[in-house]
Amino acid sequence: MSPRPAKSSRPAASSVMADSIPGGAIPGDAPRLTMADLAERAQVSIITVSRALRDSPSVREDTRRRIQDLAREMGYRFNATARNLRLQRSHTIAVVVDMKPTPERPMSGPFPLDLLGGICQELTTAGYNVLLTTGQSQPAAAVQAADGAILLGQGADDTAVRQLLPMGVPLVVWGAPQPGVDPVFVGSDNHQGGALAAARLIETGRRRLVFLGDTRHRENAERLHGFTETLASAGAVLAALAPCDFTFNAGVAAVRGLLADAPGGPVGGGPLGGGFDGIFACSDAIALGAMRALTEAKLTVPDDVSVIGYDDTPMAAFHTPALTSVHQNWTEGGVRLAQAVLALINGEHPDSLILPTRLVVRAT
Repeated sequence: MSPRPAKSSRPAASSVMADSIPGGAIPGDAPRLTMADLAERAQVSIITVSRALRDSPSVREDTRRRIQDLAREMGYRFNATARNLRLQRSHTIAVVVDMKPTPERPMSGPFPLDLLGGICQELTTAGYNVLLTTGQSQPAAAVQAADGAILLGQGADDTAVRQLLPMGVPLVVWGAPQPGVDPVFVGSDNHQGGALAAARLIETGRRRLVFLGDTRHRENAERLHGFTETLASAGAVLAALAPCDFTFNAGVAAVRGLLADAPGGPVGGGPLGGGFDGIFACSDAIALGAMRALTEAKLTVPDDVSVIGYDDTPMAAFHTPALTSVHQNWTEGGVRLAQAVLALINGEHPDSLILPTRLVVRAT
């Protein structure tokens, strides 16, 4: 009769969900190396090992490197699936962009790419994955599978916010806060941006001004509010409000329509008569389209009509003439969005945050 094999001090592979398996090994073929083994070998706590393997900045860099090197030597492989099941978390954040990507308004533009850069920088450092989708792609499945969601743009009449709120996932929105609405908002000071644009146009002697943008978007409505308040305080006039999408062609079409309605030119004589002598557009793309329409009409910028855009995108600086524009810091906004959603996931109650804007004065 052969001797009975000695009992192992480790539990059977089927009895526990381990934190790791040796690199290349098939579960059950060899004893599993646990995080506790690695902590004992490194002479640190298990939580320190966990943080070091996630590259958390809460662990000193030399300690992180020592633990990670030791893990490689010992064949340790972090089992994120097991951890997520224990914590009932996916360690994924869904990022929903409220836009339909088109050749005119691609996903590769500063919105949303700069915001995404800040979001990814913060979330990957915290050990989270980013799942990107758009509001046009039925994002419910992605959001419900995530620990939290970030919405970039609240949608016309807040439709995008209302779509995601019932899902019950921690939600942070890039946009303009609305009193009495549940989600945490992070956004630029759109009221200040509109006021800065109005003050600059008034400073350059403009008195009959046009606003280009769709005010069903709360951010644009805030820009209009700041713009008109400043005009009224200086005795200037909002000559026209032209709704249009955030695109170059929308800006061209809007100004062509305005020129057709104002055959006489700007105040005090000139090519436009009694129409308008300044334009504030809710995006740089709209502003550049407006300038195209003015050029087609044999008008010069800024001699006949001054133009100010919004976003301070690279194309604003490189255009001729270079476009004056309201700057908003999207990268910082992305970082703050990520910080807010992580705080919500951890049971905290972050406040909504408004980031300052500034005017970048160029040639228009």
